[in-house]
Amino acid sequence: MNYTIASEFTVLIDAIETHLVGKRETIALSLATFFAGGHLLLEDIPGVGKTTLAKHLSQVLGLDFGRIQFTSDMLPSDILGVNYYNQKEGAFIFKKGPIFTSFLLADEINRSMPKTQSALLQAMEEGSISIDGTLHTLPKPFFVIGTQNPHEEVGTFPLPTSQLDRFMCSFGIGYPDSVSEREILKGERGHSSAVSETLLRPQQIESYMKQASEVTLSETLLDFLQEIIAYTRESGVFEYGLSTRGALSLTAMTRSWAMLQGRTYATADDLQAVTAVVCSHRLQFKEGSTTAKRIHDEIFTHVRSDI
Repeated sequence: MNYTIASEFTVLIDAIETHLVGKRETIALSLATFFAGGHLLLEDIPGVGKTTLAKHLSQVLGLDFGRIQFTSDMLPSDILGVNYYNQKEGAFIFKKGPIFTSFLLADEINRSMPKTQSALLQAMEEGSISIDGTLHTLPKPFFVIGTQNPHEEVGTFPLPTSQLDRFMCSFGIGYPDSVSEREILKGERGHSSAVSETLLRPQQIESYMKQASEVTLSETLLDFLQEIIAYTRESGVFEYGLSTRGALSLTAMTRSWAMLQGRTYATADDLQAVTAVVCSHRLQFKEGSTTAKRIHDEIFTHVRSDI
């Protein structure tokens, strides 16, 4: 992937990479997902840095961080909150659940029952929850990083396609390269318990999210985008094509990726750079295994840009 991140965002990536060595592209895609207003699903084995990424991303953004470790006996009220009767005040009081935070790490989300998963995913979609008929608005921004272990089968409840669609992007972190791993093993860098410095103010975050939403997509680029969407639906190689929500996610990520590079317009390269991470959890090949690389190669072997 060829790209050049603008200096104003490079400092954010540098700060997080101090703790997550050799994962600049992963960090950049996570930032793009945040500024696009989406949520992120990390699928990878334990111990590669999913929690480290979430913690230090929240710290450089200056957002309140909350974490929910999902288990099979967890109920929706355990994450949303509950009304309880306060004898001293003689009234029901709403006790907020851990979901009331700006940056939520939903760890091993596929260990909870479908009812609990659904409660979280509905809140992600609507930015609010309803308890006993009363609407409670979640903080803004509200960003969720969900994690699930792709190799875990016993005691898990896989997210259905309709709920996976609530995540804007999905990707793994992967193992560090040999040079980075040597630095980690020598204790020189990475996975430290130090806290990252806050680098953005709330007004800056709001401004960047607005800038990302206003990045220009030319008519030619929209034609290319629609050809990609049509291919996923009409080629016959996928179980299901890209949904309208998925298409909007692809548009938002293309804009956000362009903004991270300091541009007010998006290019075909931006669209190609983010297609796999937006589609990898939404598309399934009818035959053979599904990987992000295979999705990227399949689409862009048959859909070419004329831009």
